[in-house]
Amino acid sequence: MVRYIPSKIIVDTKVRDSLLTHNILNNLPGVPVEYVADTSTAIDAIRGRKDPLYAGKKVLLLTENRGRFLKPCPGTKEYICCGYRILNFATNCNLECSYCILQSYLNNPAMVVYANIEDMFAELEDELSQDSESIYRIGTGEFTDSLALDHLTGFAKLILPYFAHKQNVILELKTKTDNIGNLIDLQHNGNTMVSWSLNTEEVAKREELFAPSIDDRIEAAFKCQNVGYRLGFHFDPLIYYPGWEEGYQRTLERLFARIDTRNVSWISMGGLRFLPELKPIIQKRFPQSKIIYEEFVPGMDGKMRYFKPIRIEMYSRMLEWIRDYDPKLCVYLCMESREVWKKVFKEDRVENSENLAKILDDTGDKK
Repeated sequence: MVRYIPSKIIVDTKVRDSLLTHNILNNLPGVPVEYVADTSTAIDAIRGRKDPLYAGKKVLLLTENRGRFLKPCPGTKEYICCGYRILNFATNCNLECSYCILQSYLNNPAMVVYANIEDMFAELEDELSQDSESIYRIGTGEFTDSLALDHLTGFAKLILPYFAHKQNVILELKTKTDNIGNLIDLQHNGNTMVSWSLNTEEVAKREELFAPSIDDRIEAAFKCQNVGYRLGFHFDPLIYYPGWEEGYQRTLERLFARIDTRNVSWISMGGLRFLPELKPIIQKRFPQSKIIYEEFVPGMDGKMRYFKPIRIEMYSRMLEWIRDYDPKLCVYLCMESREVWKKVFKEDRVENSENLAKILDDTGDKK
């Protein structure tokens, strides 16, 4: 994988002395740097470009997070949610996946790192001390890829040792990359798991333009397995196309040829879904993509989804294939209704979001 290098760095003067700022500037000695007291002018200039989403990925903006770092996953009450908490240390992603929801979600097209990590750690300390009995499942991969910038930020070297000493935390780093160099020698005490988003090789080549191959992701997972990390895998989005069955079976075969199922905490599945306003963005930015031309219906959350029978078929087949490798693996659905859960798993094992959260808390806490 080609590591991300920006064409320009913009530093908010409020974070010029931050440790993350120093890390990034030291790792990018030849990249032009501009210091600004107000980031809005720089952001507006990117928005004015012909393709602001593409132009924004060339600019790395270091600024402060003026809100909360730790937030609940933005699920919707109509679907069962896993009860995740998101640690928002950065936004946007350089991997250029055609289906990426961030294209229609973010109002700032730049690659953003929130460099005021002293505030982040203070917030975490306050939050985690309030309820020492509950399990906190925390992820950093909701609004960015957890590891895509780690060769620049060194964020993993800061966050993993911190959580290694917390008894009630499961940190999940979710990625499509093989950028694991900083993870190999870190003390994590079993409190951090590393998860990969996987798909078929056909989808990876056609829709995940700057992401490593499926084999490279699996090899990175293998290396993390060898140094004691728990693993997770996310087949989300599942893409429906002629030959999808063979494609996903091949990915599972390659995955479990390298990965011991005893080291896997969970596997999730979710069908392709997107806000209606994303479709014209995909048509313009990724004209080669065909994934938006299947038949879709609006879901209860307003997102476009495959018809329910198609989703149930895909989940059921995937579950069958996964269980062939290990019937005890924890498999769950992302943002689906109780009805779909029941039809896929042939039982009413997950009644609501609280029920699913408890299952994942218990599964992830097995060290």
